Amino acid sequence: MLVYSGAAIILLVGLALFFPTWTPKIEGKNSISILEQVEINGTGHELLIRGQDKSNPIVIFVHGGPAVSEIPYATKYQDLLEKDFTVVRYDQRASGKSYHFGEDYSNLSTDLLVEDLLILTDYISARLNQEKVILVGHSSGTYIGIQAAQQAPDKYEAYIGIGQVSSIVDSEWDSMNYVIDQAKQSGNTTDVQYLQGLTEQVRNGTALVPRQYVHKYGGAARLIDAEADMEHGLWFGPEYNLLDRIRYNRGAAYSQGILIRQALAEPLPTIVTKLEIPVYFLMGQYDYMTSAKSAKAYFDQIEASSKEFIIYEQSAHYPQFEEKETFSKWMVDSFVQQ
Repeated sequence: MLVYSGAAIILLVGLALFFPTWTPKIEGKNSISILEQVEINGTGHELLIRGQDKSNPIVIFVHGGPAVSEIPYATKYQDLLEKDFTVVRYDQRASGKSYHFGEDYSNLSTDLLVEDLLILTDYISARLNQEKVILVGHSSGTYIGIQAAQQAPDKYEAYIGIGQVSSIVDSEWDSMNYVIDQAKQSGNTTDVQYLQGLTEQVRNGTALVPRQYVHKYGGAARLIDAEADMEHGLWFGPEYNLLDRIRYNRGAAYSQGILIRQALAEPLPTIVTKLEIPVYFLMGQYDYMTSAKSAKAYFDQIEASSKEFIIYEQSAHYPQFEEKETFSKWMVDSFVQQ
């Protein structure tokens, strides 16, 4: 009996590891619903392309983390966008389903991820026969996205930064003050003491505020449970299997330290100061993963053909999910009904 039980467990694990992944079909003559691996700039990139009409404007989303895929959020949060846009999400090099066991990632850098994005943009534009796309970065993805928009404005209709990265040191200091204040208000002296012990490291840029405290005190998400949604998408969504979940963990463990150090060493306000396309920063009022205050200071410095800073008053770091109806309407009003 034990032999049979062991064999059954091995079989189940094997099925979970290699279970085929897909994206639900969108009905319609001109619809598109594709999940596939495409070679971009010398390595396989996982692409999710969905929309009710592939002649609609294209939106490319650049995920954050670093190395935290946002494909697992798609089923729950992008259905409204798919009515009026062709939505493209991709797992960046060494992230999620684009992490390949045995591949050499010793050259991984933010510059390389920007290069990947520019080449991917050309691929998508050619595939869908559209000259320009709308570029949306989220969280640390804004560090990549805004540099791509600066380098190749001819490829993009507009740049949208959600949870926009600015000076990481300044943003983390805002975050530290917030979580300490919230811990004091809640009477949690243990948290206060621990966090106060980190203040010098955070202020001088040698440490980030531990993310579990930002989550705990409402600086990450307020209207949704972003972590639970991610876990559900990774474990039960059709786009990921168990092997992909392992890829996701390996990629994040490898990439995050490298990319965060680079972003700390080269703050965005020192490298991107002017854009030749319309620029929008969309920030949650309660965002302390990338503080709205710090993002506004950066926004005020940027020169652009046009620019707008938008606050979502009920949200934290995920306004595109927390207030998805408001976000979808804004996208339609801004880029479809003109």
